[in-house]
Amino acid sequence: MLSTDQRAIVTATVPLLESGGEALVTHFYQTLFKDYPEVVPYFNQANQTAGAQQRALANGILAYARNINNLERLGPLVDTIINKHVALQILPEHYPLVGASLLKAIREVLGADVATDSVIDAWAAAYGQLADILVRGEKAIYAAQAGAAGGWSGPRAFIVEKKTPESAEITSFTFVAADGGPVMAHEPGQYISVGARPNGESIRRQYSLSAAANGKTYRISVKREPQGKMSSYLHDVVQEGDQLQLLPPAGAFVLSKTDKPLVLISGGVGLTPTLAMLESALETGREIRFIHSARDVNVHAFRKHIDALAKRHSNFKRFYCYNQHHAPTDRPDAVGFIDKALLESWLPQSRDIDAYFLGPTGFMQSVKRSLRELGVPENQTHYEFFGPAALLD
Repeated sequence: MLSTDQRAIVTATVPLLESGGEALVTHFYQTLFKDYPEVVPYFNQANQTAGAQQRALANGILAYARNINNLERLGPLVDTIINKHVALQILPEHYPLVGASLLKAIREVLGADVATDSVIDAWAAAYGQLADILVRGEKAIYAAQAGAAGGWSGPRAFIVEKKTPESAEITSFTFVAADGGPVMAHEPGQYISVGARPNGESIRRQYSLSAAANGKTYRISVKREPQGKMSSYLHDVVQEGDQLQLLPPAGAFVLSKTDKPLVLISGGVGLTPTLAMLESALETGREIRFIHSARDVNVHAFRKHIDALAKRHSNFKRFYCYNQHHAPTDRPDAVGFIDKALLESWLPQSRDIDAYFLGPTGFMQSVKRSLRELGVPENQTHYEFFGPAALLD
């Protein structure tokens, strides 16, 4: 439990975090990987190079320090972190390693004149409080996963049953449990963690589940990334019959169970979780709009599947926008970029809707702003974004 003085000290560090938080966490990661190399496989090094991981952690630390006296204000941030940790199989024994590296980075970056013993003690207590919250939340999810029908704990061997090209960039992988047993149901929008050893290097990556739960298989749909170690490995090396390690489904970006009109908005490979949401929602009878943006027809995955669903379900309408339009046979509903005017023409007449959107950062910024300006309630717009939330505002 933090003392009143410790809370005051943590609050007083907010200006320092606002001005130098990213530099601090950059040094933290360098320290963590140097002192505890065993944790490296848990982190996406591409995100490290691009700075995305540093920005996300800096944002989280800043939010925590700002709300140290009222943690309820953190809202869904804690659940997002817990689910991300569960997907990576973060365990209680990892927290002391992270804590030691964080305190070391604070002292080395801020210097002894600022990072006094009282400051370090206050942040040690604050980190301990946060770690306790996260460990409890993660423990509850681990227990639920292990106890669910078809559930399990830790890595489980799965076989690639199907490898299916979906577009020029995206390929789907359908997995079945190597032990022949059932698999736990996932919520529409959740993801799984895939473990492999490309070139002998142990790495884990998270991919959204792109099909509704069926108790037998999982499907992910992976975009080839030019510098992506795992995506290149999956596209170029992994074949049907190969075996990979999966962790149980996780994630807080899930479909709400309401009867409001449902609007699913995606850009590029961001459509993968919306596919599972769509398939799960179709049978409910609720009004559904599926809006997707792609560069062109060649990289538009699942178009035939979506078109077929639209023909079979009268409660479902789909709209496509291509950045580039090559031929009359492409048949998008619009050419260019999804903006406020397009969304206004494609949304249901009522703004009392549940909207889910996912895609590149610029795409999400535009969609978030447009939905707000069009009068869609903020608490009925949902998205998944692992960078600083401020980037979307």
